[in-house]
Amino acid sequence: MLTPADIDLNLLVVFQEVFQQRHVSVVARRLGLSQPTVSNSLARLRRTFGDELFVRTAQGMQPTPYAQQIAEPIANALLNVRQALNQQEQFAPLQSNRHFVIAMTDAGEIHFMPPLLEHCNSVAPGIGISSVRLSAIDWQDALATGKVDLVVGAFAEVPESLYHRRLFSQHCVTMFRQGHPFSGKKVALADFLKARHLIVASQESPYNLINERLGKAGVNQSAQFRIPYFTSAPYIVSTTDMVVTVPQKLAERASIPFNLAYIRPPLRLPPLHTSIFWHRRFNQDSGNQWLRALIGEIFVE
Repeated sequence: MLTPADIDLNLLVVFQEVFQQRHVSVVARRLGLSQPTVSNSLARLRRTFGDELFVRTAQGMQPTPYAQQIAEPIANALLNVRQALNQQEQFAPLQSNRHFVIAMTDAGEIHFMPPLLEHCNSVAPGIGISSVRLSAIDWQDALATGKVDLVVGAFAEVPESLYHRRLFSQHCVTMFRQGHPFSGKKVALADFLKARHLIVASQESPYNLINERLGKAGVNQSAQFRIPYFTSAPYIVSTTDMVVTVPQKLAERASIPFNLAYIRPPLRLPPLHTSIFWHRRFNQDSGNQWLRALIGEIFVE
């Protein structure tokens, strides 16, 4: 059985960085070490644990099943050590220059980022915030490794390792230009199905469920035009007779600048319950706590 006396704590720091970054050169730069030093540290880790830990592939250093198994306990141990060494250090938004990363959809960026960045500019002028697309990453792994601080989305099923806080619920609405034949009237299902639909062919949950419902009603089969993201939808429907079904928050944001209107579609679509998610590893992190509270203050309904 290994004990803390059997291993250099710095080796665990190297392990965590390689697990997160997957490239020895990147780890060397982040830790201010040479690549041979990092490689030697990996060799010592392999001897200590009796496992290969990381295998070099075209996609970088991929962890073995054993490395996957011990990654979270090691990360928790290092977090506890850091907190123990910095008991007096609390997140001070006015003085901090910390950079946060939030994963969300493009529709989420439109709703969340403008007020969030404006608010942060007042209460925490030195911090940075970046958004990354949910579809571009393994967001659950990114939360676990700390590459992403928070995730904003409408996910129904998440692992027990994640905590969440509900922000709001919303319906999906059908959006179109002002003056469209749908304007100012109750639209029958038959007329709705005859309309020219623009489909946002998102594979992200839960929007894929919305498209499934639209498809079952007969919309997808007749739709000629598809786009992968919500961002361009207001531009397209504002200059055509097409309609598009989107989250209501997006329609509210886009209606005035793009001169658009929207209605509840004449078919039953599941509501979207949007929450913020974070990994239990960072539940006590004071900066993460501050950002969660700030988002709640601005967006909880």
